[in-house]
Amino acid sequence: MKTVFLAIEEARPGPRWASLAASFWPGYRKWFLREGESARPSAEKGRQALEAHMPELVPTYHRLVELMPDDPLVPRALSLYCPTPYLTGCSQAVWGRPPARLIRNYDYSPVLWEGLLLHSSWTGSKVIAMSDCLWGALDGINEHGLAVSLTFGGSREIGPGFGIPLIVRYVLETCRTTQEAVRALTRIPCHMAYNVTALDRAGRYVTVHLAPRVAAVVTDEPVATNHQAVGGWLRYVEASGSIDRKRLLRERVEDGEETEARFLQRFFEPPLFSHRYEGGWGTLYTADYAVREGTARYFWPGQPELVEHVDSFREEERLLRYSDRKAAQERRTIS
Repeated sequence: MKTVFLAIEEARPGPRWASLAASFWPGYRKWFLREGESARPSAEKGRQALEAHMPELVPTYHRLVELMPDDPLVPRALSLYCPTPYLTGCSQAVWGRPPARLIRNYDYSPVLWEGLLLHSSWTGSKVIAMSDCLWGALDGINEHGLAVSLTFGGSREIGPGFGIPLIVRYVLETCRTTQEAVRALTRIPCHMAYNVTALDRAGRYVTVHLAPRVAAVVTDEPVATNHQAVGGWLRYVEASGSIDRKRLLRERVEDGEETEARFLQRFFEPPLFSHRYEGGWGTLYTADYAVREGTARYFWPGQPELVEHVDSFREEERLLRYSDRKAAQERRTIS
């Protein structure tokens, strides 16, 4: 499988974002309608939810709607309020010994991934974020040294709330510290179960377990994979190897003899790295956020690393190739 990856810089939403969003929109429109139009909230309800929970993003929301194709579904989809359900994989961990860093693998389908790294300043803070859902974020770092990353929480339960990429975007846009991130994560409703890890420049970190209709659980866990402490989709958790991946990460984080270089290398090896691209669970990239330096590094096997900084961003285009050559050994049925 081949995917074009872009790293672009556009401080405010403008023609470059509009061009990419227009190319992504047919796929997102189909996704939005997957369960039927009546299953998704109205534009008014989505806008009201944004105003109530993430008012700082409302001006950007209106600007993005203006830049998108003329389609009545656009404002409904862009609110990301009660969106169409979707699943990801992922493993992430905080390397807590100085210099602290947040490292993660993002596991998903190459066909559905936007492949866009955006350097922007939509609400006044410089943000480097891996884009998703047109204006959301899978992970990223801001100019204040706050890094944030998400993993799926291993439950099929759905409830009223926002899609997690927009919540992650909000944290990167409006928060400076882990404490501020916790305040945001514990008050904004999330429509599915996700684990969000945040690390700030002072080395303080949390992993917050989000789920619909229940209070967020704030933990001091430095690692997260695809399950939470209570309940969940046990068949998925088992098939995805979530428990084994989390155990490995925790053991290595707590191992006093583990080096930073060896810890990073483990993200390129099984069980953390997956080749299950055909099934939509392959590792698309490894990200390494060094919060004190304000640096973001991205890795793909067989390619030179991409190094970015919140104050000196370099645009780039790459052709990425993903192979299922080892998938037969890893594939298990998830249903």
